[in-house]
Amino acid sequence: MSNPRRKSRQRERIFEIISKDKTHPTAQAVYDILRKEMPTVSLGNVYRNMKILAEEGRIECRNFGDGIERYDAIVGLHYHFVCEQCKSVTDFPMALQSDIIGMAKKISSHTITGHSIQFYGICDKCKQK
Repeated sequence: MSNPRRKSRQRERIFEIISKDKTHPTAQAVYDILRKEMPTVSLGNVYRNMKILAEEGRIECRNFGDGIERYDAIVGLHYHFVCEQCKSVTDFPMALQSDIIGMAKKISSHTITGHSIQFYGICDKCKQK
């Protein structure tokens, strides 16, 4: 029988920060916000709590090709837009293209379980500059 983790005020606040931040924040960004509220929190503690949240399936760690880990509270399959200028990452509101998996399965002997699509370009904020 597994021992369930007890609730942690810090962990719940970290989850709230990630859930409300639609830019897929880094651990450092979450730490910077949390430290204003809880001055004694350490970056290591933030990382540990984020790891627990990921293990629990409440958040996902994502990398968009720049080597920076970002965190997302939408754990299901969805698409993203990455700005090539400011490097911001946002969710892309497009319906899932489930037929892509079927097409890939037809041409491959691999076991395909999912796919990932990122769109790249210039965000509206950068276009206005």
